[in-house]
Amino acid sequence: MTDLFSKIPVQPLAEKMRPRSVDEVVGQRHLLGQGKPLRRAFDAKKLHSFILWGPPGVGKTTLGRLAANVANSEFVSISAVLAGVKEVRAAIDVAQNALDVQGKSTVLFVDEIHRFNRAQQDALLPHIESGLFIFVGSTTENPSFEVNSALLSRAQVYVLQPLNEADFRQLYLRALPHLNAISSG
Repeated sequence: MTDLFSKIPVQPLAEKMRPRSVDEVVGQRHLLGQGKPLRRAFDAKKLHSFILWGPPGVGKTTLGRLAANVANSEFVSISAVLAGVKEVRAAIDVAQNALDVQGKSTVLFVDEIHRFNRAQQDALLPHIESGLFIFVGSTTENPSFEVNSALLSRAQVYVLQPLNEADFRQLYLRALPHLNAISSG
């Protein structure tokens, strides 16, 4: 995105505020609080494949990115709204290359996994099983009805909660310096 007077891209506020560590995530204390399931996996750097189910704007993409960061892994993101088996194959090639050339694992983040049909979801299975990548899916739909059982059996489902009033207050206070910079600049 650029403003009207320059060709320098302007980073959206949401991207400027995106958490860079688990401690910066607002909300989801039932999963990310000390001793909670996803927090334990992140702290131990022992990630597993998982699906994040929750409403828009609660941190699904951020948690996918953080998973890659804590595991020192490549992050490959595809949108099931726009992608097909071709894009899945390209992501598999990236993951294989990262492993072969850099010795690095990959986190494959599939946004809106419920939009993939059965064949597209099945294309992920052998690579999840082989450990080529850690699969992280996100969905706003109930995965029990929208994600096939073979994929569900290979991924833990974590339910994300809507942000509450205290969470929004915290985000507002975090955004203020950015908003002040915009209004004074």
